Amino acid sequence: MKQIISSTALAAFLLLVASVNAQVNDPKQVAKRQGTNRANNHIEEGVDKGFDKIEEGIGSLFGKKKKKKSTSSESNNTSANSTGSSANSVQGKDAEQLFAQHGIYPPEGATDVPLPVTLKWQAMNSSDFKAKGYELYLEEGETNPMKMIGGPGKGEFTCKNLLPNTTYSWKYVGQSSSGQYMPGGGGTFTTGDGTTAPATINVSWSKFDFVPGDEVIFTDGPDIMEENGEFPSRWDTDSGQTEIADVNGENVILFIDGNPRIMPYLKNAKEDYLPDVFTIEFDLYRAAGSNRFFCQLYDTKNQRANDNKEITIGYNYISCGDFEAKHPDLDYTWQDKSRWMHISIAFTKGKLKMYMDDVRLINIPRYEANPTGFTLNAYFANHGEGLGYFVKNVRIAKGGVKYYDRVMQDGKIICNGIRFDSNKATLKPESMGPINKICQLMQKQPDLKFSVEGHTDSDGDDNKNQSLSEQRAKVVMQQLVAMGISVDRLSSKGFGESQPLDNNTTPEGKANNRRVEFVRK
Repeated sequence: MKQIISSTALAAFLLLVASVNAQVNDPKQVAKRQGTNRANNHIEEGVDKGFDKIEEGIGSLFGKKKKKKSTSSESNNTSANSTGSSANSVQGKDAEQLFAQHGIYPPEGATDVPLPVTLKWQAMNSSDFKAKGYELYLEEGETNPMKMIGGPGKGEFTCKNLLPNTTYSWKYVGQSSSGQYMPGGGGTFTTGDGTTAPATINVSWSKFDFVPGDEVIFTDGPDIMEENGEFPSRWDTDSGQTEIADVNGENVILFIDGNPRIMPYLKNAKEDYLPDVFTIEFDLYRAAGSNRFFCQLYDTKNQRANDNKEITIGYNYISCGDFEAKHPDLDYTWQDKSRWMHISIAFTKGKLKMYMDDVRLINIPRYEANPTGFTLNAYFANHGEGLGYFVKNVRIAKGGVKYYDRVMQDGKIICNGIRFDSNKATLKPESMGPINKICQLMQKQPDLKFSVEGHTDSDGDDNKNQSLSEQRAKVVMQQLVAMGISVDRLSSKGFGESQPLDNNTTPEGKANNRRVEFVRK
């Protein structure tokens, strides 16, 4: 049985470390309040006594080190370990992979830990004890006292002011909702030389390998000019009721009654308008407690049903026929949460992949049916407790050749899958699929250099479009540099609306013109 420590047992100690915590977090206020180093010295003495008292009373909560004389053989071993410390180096290694492997980051005894250091640990959530928050303590070297540096509500904390080439010890303590404490774990690590390590993108998005097709064949925002309460003009229907609604100042497609179905309104809707290689994307809002949402890879109004398996999208899963998978980061509690999710579908000559947000959930190597069209279907859309489903940013695109083949054949790579917030140079998360592919290509081809070039459609002011295209190209270049690509292999420029690839009179034409090109240098 794990020993749980009451809040009373820690009270004296916590009062002492509170002052030290203030010193770590806000040195100016500490100096103002205490005035002299003498006061600080008293605090440090008190902290040491506090640790000793806790060790005597509750059994070595922090395991305060007791120095002892080392033997000759121990000295030799220490020297040998120092010499071989490179074996513990985490330089260039993925922090999330190390965390998954060791259950803690940095691993015990890790060296060359990049600055700033984000400490991570497993949640304390067992039948004996469940932490609602944590107290985190850090010790620099062996002579300085361990100090409280934060009280995060989750199992990670970023230390922004650590010194390079310095060894630290750290511990975390869990605190329950009833005020009880339980010692957790921790360890020791040594920071690197302070050289800025290549920034890593959010790991979940780094796993997002979806790359949109090159040529947009259907897209709908919906447009800002769509009238609220009307049926969406770029769609058709064979069931139920669907209307344009305004959600936080943005037009969306609202599914209203029991079983609404909509499909793109196209002149060739009765024909097979999906090529052998295509991608489909859309943003889906699911209200808490809503029922299922479906996609069909054929037009249920204009095309004959075939062997296409219905795609079901749940609160944390996607299924298609006998294939079903859940998002690893979303448990059953997400059934009662309202949220937007990004759904992506990629079809490549019989291979079907489906993604929820940042994770590929379905990978069917041989999809037996032939996709011919597209239908969205909300089952019991209005479930009686509010509006169940909204959809926006639908895009169907024709696929293309691999990036390496494109650059060798055409001298450039055209990406309309790199997306930004409207009228801003802020990357959307789904942009990381194409950017990851470009980064991987440049890593495999070290002699490859690119000019990153931004383009816009013709909406808005010419000068603003020019400036926006320049800013967006620069942001993409900076992202690649942050991921480890040398800055001397990249440059950036913008062309605004001056070099359209398509017309600027249709949504699809505008979507094809809003792009980032990687031109070989």
